Formats: sequence, C-alpha cells, structure tokens
Amino acid sequence: MFRLMGHVLPEEKSIWIALTNIYGIGRERSKKILAALNIEIMKKVKDISEEEQKMISDELKKYVLENDLKREVAAAIKRLKEIKCYRGMRHNLGLPVRGQLTRKNARTAKKLLGRSKVRPVLKK
Repeated sequence: MFRLMGHVLPEEKSIWIALTNIYGIGRERSKKILAALNIEIMKKVKDISEEEQKMISDELKKYVLENDLKREVAAAIKRLKEIKCYRGMRHNLGLPVRGQLTRKNARTAKKLLGRSKVRPVLKK
C-alpha cells in the first residue's frame, strides 16, 4: 500500500495514472516528475520500491498541491470579486467566466441562480 499526501494510491494502476489522484497533478506533470526521477511510467504502484516512494514524496514537496493549491485558487477568485472586474462579476453571478455563450449552454448555472442562490446586488 502506497500512501502519498493523504491518498492511498490504487495498487493495480500505473504510477503515472495513480499520481493524478492528487489534486494539482495531471498526467503531464506526473510524467515530468517520473522522468526527473528516472522511474518508468508504466510501472505499477505495487512494484514501486521504498526508495522510489521516498524520492517521489520528496519531489512532490516542491510543488503547491492539495489544500494549499485550493486555497490559492480561492484567494485568486476572491481577489477578482473584490476588484469587481468582469471575471469577478461572472464568478459572483455563477455564470461562465471565460467567454462562453449563455444562450444555449450554462443551463445548470442559470437554473441554480433562479432557484436557490440569490443574485448579488451589483452597485454602480
């Protein structure tokens, strides 16, 4: 059993896929980490040695992951809301932020706004 940053990695998966269970590590970052450590990416989690486990955990300490990353993202969104820029207003309204159209899509967000959420009052 390989426990890493509070996650138990599935033993039957390849190590590069198993690392993506950690928030902040995608497939590309996982490959990059394993390449830096000279660990074969197709190696199963159950075949990882104790030394390799330690190397992986030491390498992951260099990155902002899990709760720290979530906190940074939340702080960035909060900052956008405070300065009342367009993206911050879209976050406040619960609508798409990155330029997507809302005529046909974003139905779920609009439904949620209409029912349970109260639209924030926009001051001019």
